[in-house]
This record gives sequence, structure tokens and C-alpha cells, in this order.
Amino acid sequence: MMKLDLKEQFGDIDIYLFDQLLKGRVTQEMRILDAGCGTGRNLTYLLRGGYEVYAVDRSEAAIGEVQKLGAAIAPGWLSEQARVEAVEQMSFADESFDFIISSAVLHFANDEAHFEQMVHELWRVLKPGGRLFARLASSIGMESSVQPLGNERYLLPDGSIRFLVNEERLLSLTDRLNGQWYEPLKTVIVAGKRCMTTWCIQKTIYKIQS
Repeated sequence: MMKLDLKEQFGDIDIYLFDQLLKGRVTQEMRILDAGCGTGRNLTYLLRGGYEVYAVDRSEAAIGEVQKLGAAIAPGWLSEQARVEAVEQMSFADESFDFIISSAVLHFANDEAHFEQMVHELWRVLKPGGRLFARLASSIGMESSVQPLGNERYLLPDGSIRFLVNEERLLSLTDRLNGQWYEPLKTVIVAGKRCMTTWCIQKTIYKIQS
């Protein structure tokens, strides 16, 4: 049996999602959603491993690439599990997933209302006890280096325009969702040009009072 090299096995996986795999946060028993999957950079390992994984992206071309990837490396995977849908309006039933990946997606929000709509839709399809893993651009540690453009969108030193969160917003939003932190906030500043924050929260399991 031919041994796969790391690139073949893991693709271009987000290093912080790889950290979740190493910590055992993602298991074979879970139903997983990559919300805003792009062309599937975070799906290679999961597809190869036979995980029950679903994916959505608003780009028809991106979903086409994911379907090709699945057909090539996961013969039992159904192409219908990758859907052309916006994160803020998904067709999945409430409480469908145990683990949701949102990697470099939320900072493309048009404004605060759009951001909130995306977050609440992710939360809607997450099961009680399920975990949301999100990586998104923030202003944490770079407050004086970003230029406000209105509607919580900012011009970054690298020339890109992003919807940015700060620590206060993420703490407040987690409280409003009644979420529980399963990892501390982690922010990486890249050469003073931009910064990315990892937001990892778990949905509370409500106990029925007897």
C-alpha cells in the first residue's frame, strides 16, 4: 500500500484546524460541516478518512471543485453533501452538526447585520454540545493600524477590506449565544499587515428539569 505524503493526506489545511484534529476535537462519530468551504482546502483529510462531512459555499465553481475532490479521494462520499448555498441561509435542519468549520469566512460580512445573520445560522445548525471552530480577521492588537470604512468594515495595512471583530464583540456574542469556550481566544498578527483570531465555542446542552 502506497504511503501518502503529508500534502496528499492533509491538503492545505488551516494549521489551527489541524490543531483541533491533534487534540481529538474531531472524531469519526461526528457529523461535520465546512461552512464557506471554498475549493475544499480543509476537507482533504476528512474526506480521505471517511468522515461524515458536508460543505457549503456560495460559489458554484468552488462546490464543483469540492465535488471533484470527493469523487477522487472518497468514493463513498455523495456529491449532494456539497451544496451551493450562502452561509447565512443554509438548507440544513436545526441542530444537524456536531462540529462546524468556519475558516476565513465571517470577515467577508457586508455589515454587522450580515455578520450576525451568518453567526446565528451557524449556531442554528449546530447540535447542543457541538463545537464551532471559526477563524476570522480581527482588529485585536492592530487597532491603530486599520482604517474604518463604516459598517464595521476596515481597510487593512495589506490593502484588503474586511469586516473586523474585536475581543469585546466576540466575548459579548459568545455570552448572547450562551456558548462555552473550549479554547481561549488566539490571535496571530502577520507582519503588521493583518491579524487572524481563532474563536472556538461550544453550544450548551440544556437539561430538562424533572
